[in-house]
Amino acid sequence: MAKTNPYAALKIKEFNIFLLMRFLLVFGWSMQFIVIEWQVYSITKDPLSLGIIGLMEIIPAFSMALFAGHIVDQKEKRNLLALCIATFSLISLGLYFLTTDSILESWSTNKILYGIYGLVFFGGFLRSFFGPTIFSLVALIVPKKIYHNAATWSTSTWKTASVSGALFAGFSISWMGVANTLLLVFVLVILSFIVVFFIKKKPILNTKIGEPIRESLKAGVTFVFQNKAILGALTLDMIAVLFGGTVAILSVFAQDILKVGSEGFGILNASISLGSIVTMFITTYIPINKNTGKKLLVAVFIFGLSIIAFGLSSIFWVSILALFISGAADGISMVIRQTILQIKTPDEMRGRVSSVNSMFVGSSNELGAFESGLAAKIIGPVAAVVFGGTMTLLTVGATAIINPTLRDLDLTKDIEEHENAE
Repeated sequence: MAKTNPYAALKIKEFNIFLLMRFLLVFGWSMQFIVIEWQVYSITKDPLSLGIIGLMEIIPAFSMALFAGHIVDQKEKRNLLALCIATFSLISLGLYFLTTDSILESWSTNKILYGIYGLVFFGGFLRSFFGPTIFSLVALIVPKKIYHNAATWSTSTWKTASVSGALFAGFSISWMGVANTLLLVFVLVILSFIVVFFIKKKPILNTKIGEPIRESLKAGVTFVFQNKAILGALTLDMIAVLFGGTVAILSVFAQDILKVGSEGFGILNASISLGSIVTMFITTYIPINKNTGKKLLVAVFIFGLSIIAFGLSSIFWVSILALFISGAADGISMVIRQTILQIKTPDEMRGRVSSVNSMFVGSSNELGAFESGLAAKIIGPVAAVVFGGTMTLLTVGATAIINPTLRDLDLTKDIEEHENAE
């Protein structure tokens, strides 16, 4: 098999525009997440309030996921993404107003908190459309023979924006204040809205336009559950994120355990994504097609170990290193999962399959945030993180035993077929 040019996808102009749009959007989104987590904990000093943020997002995101996938497969992707971004800008603007001095002085803490929860809830509804729309749009911009290369660059851009946004948000809170930082988020979202129109409208590849929703959703869910490689990868990542996620309570560690302030909070968040970026750029040169399943299992296992190390650490640089390693392992698993989805999913089902993915993985981020916040409230933040890492290790062992299809997965043949495609 001829080795794919690691920069193949970057030679496509529209793909570069797509990456710029995604960077601006995710940079702002990442900043917004960090700022809201910081603000909510600052005004409540209750880790459970951080978990509620995750719960408020998962309810609409999970309940709307399959319907969103159906809509995405039925609609033109560029304009649908533009509509999602425009709506997201309203959420950013609303959060800005809720953190201004006039609101903080005139509204009660509960009223502000409920307002934030309400906007997060609306954002969860919107998020159910973002994932499948972006996933489907990538496949319409690049040819099939470089799907796996495009998936790596798209995921790397997402992580680069995450680390930049997380790092900048921590410092921005100190430099500009919470409200002005959220105003900057709004500006970034508007810029991404403008950039998306430099991408041309794309054809709708679904041949069953107007298909009844029930039949459409059934077809998407059935496809995922019959494909053991996809199902195994999604399940493994879902459990790892559900129990091994630490992002939701990082503000607790930053303020109460490590005592490093908002700048340290930003660095802790950024170290996770920085680890992912390093490994994802490496995978553009070292393909993950051989022994794909084993590499995925090893990556998630290392992720679990690093989470335990972070939970037990009381030294700032050790915590940074542990989170960096967790991000590196997560970056590998993310590239592998996205490659499996891009390679194994038919064009006409991309929206629905991505929606199922968001139900498994995306929603588990928010449910994991609630789990982390609740566990931290009951048993303390350190015990909660160690418990999560331990559950991740147990999940890897169980998956390796009960899902040999995933364990022995090798994408060499699949990728070769795509690279030889006309």
